[in-house]
Amino acid sequence: MTKSVYEWAGGAAAFRRLTTVFYGHVAEDPLLAPVFAGMDADHAEHVATWLAEVFGGPAEYTARHGGHAHMATKHLGRHITEEQRRRWVNLLTDAADEAGLPTDPEFRAVFAYYIEWGTRMAILYSGDNPPPITAAPVPTWGWNQTPPWEG
Repeated sequence: MTKSVYEWAGGAAAFRRLTTVFYGHVAEDPLLAPVFAGMDADHAEHVATWLAEVFGGPAEYTARHGGHAHMATKHLGRHITEEQRRRWVNLLTDAADEAGLPTDPEFRAVFAYYIEWGTRMAILYSGDNPPPITAAPVPTWGWNQTPPWEG
């Protein structure tokens, strides 16, 4: 049986390493640091929990934080720019290397697909006319499986 993307990545520990490395770089980045100024001390852990669920791990983000609706509301009114989105993508991709996530093309393709989709959704929710926030489940990415666009 094929491992889930979550298992292939290395489980919860891998996503914690990823977000710890990533947010360490964000704090030093002149373009992104202002976006995350004043973030909760547990922010990196919350994002690790979100990513773990997205990639097929336990539904802990949903259970502990309120799922997709909660994540979407965190972006409201932030007015994320395309330049900030691209920097976020690039820093997260670099952090994946630094944190030792798998480098095989299959994993990185699924990872990049979600990161691209998720950051574009963040722009939509952060703008002046966000889509309605519903109690939709956390979107999940797997091998050859992505959630359908409902927007």
